[in-house]
Amino acid sequence: MDFIELLKVIFLGIVEGITEWLPISSTGHLILVEEFVKLDVSKEFWEMFMVVIQLGAILAVVVLYWNKIWPFQNKKNQRANVTKIEKTAGVLCRFVNIEKMVMWFKIMVSCLPAILIGLPFDDFIEKTFNNWFVVAVMLIVYGVLFLMVEDYNAKRTVKVNSIADISWKMALYIGIFQVLALIPGTSRSGATIIGGILLGASRTVAAEYTFFLAIPVMFGASLLKIVKFGFHFTQWEAVILGVGTVVSFLVSILAIKFLMGYIKKHDFKAFGWYRIALGVVVMLFFTIFR
Repeated sequence: MDFIELLKVIFLGIVEGITEWLPISSTGHLILVEEFVKLDVSKEFWEMFMVVIQLGAILAVVVLYWNKIWPFQNKKNQRANVTKIEKTAGVLCRFVNIEKMVMWFKIMVSCLPAILIGLPFDDFIEKTFNNWFVVAVMLIVYGVLFLMVEDYNAKRTVKVNSIADISWKMALYIGIFQVLALIPGTSRSGATIIGGILLGASRTVAAEYTFFLAIPVMFGASLLKIVKFGFHFTQWEAVILGVGTVVSFLVSILAIKFLMGYIKKHDFKAFGWYRIALGVVVMLFFTIFR
């Protein structure tokens, strides 16, 4: 019995690792998978597991992009071509990469809308929207949006070609787009990528900023769920969390590498069509068999 449950956890970890970074909604997929693959755990633990398993996905971003996101340094690693802003900062620049630190402040600005709206309404959103119908509708709606945004994107000139070019105002607007992802089936990465593209960012910049933005957002969401659940896990529950997180981490590394390689040569339309097709299948299945 435990072996079968472990296989289910591995499968769920694979689903999370793939869907967290591809713009197809990880939470939406996990809600749908739950209809067919049910863990023998309490409802409270399952709701916490669906969020906390994302910690593995976060770690994948940290590992892959460590050199781009870690803002601290020592004077032995100082670059020869120091920028004007670093010269102005003086001694601080011996220990802090100012450009990376500014990026993190912008990410904090992007987090504000989700914090202000997500925290007060977390329980309401979970109880009201965590169902197959909402997931199916959001899959289709955002699938159509991806097709429309890419048609628009083909006619415009990219204005933001690096994360350093993202303005404070743009960071806030991306955060507002992220709020849309509070509805299951939307996709946090999908919402912020669409927002980034519409605001003038290249696909690569929109995707990378989405990855970095996920670190505080997903860590905070996971911590909130653990606090709500309490830290009293059984030994088996700890195993489930550990295995799911490790599998999610390993699969996320592959998914992120795939996505970044894919968007260098292709647009996001394939994901749009996938979302539409999956949404229609879900609608038909639950309408006929439930």
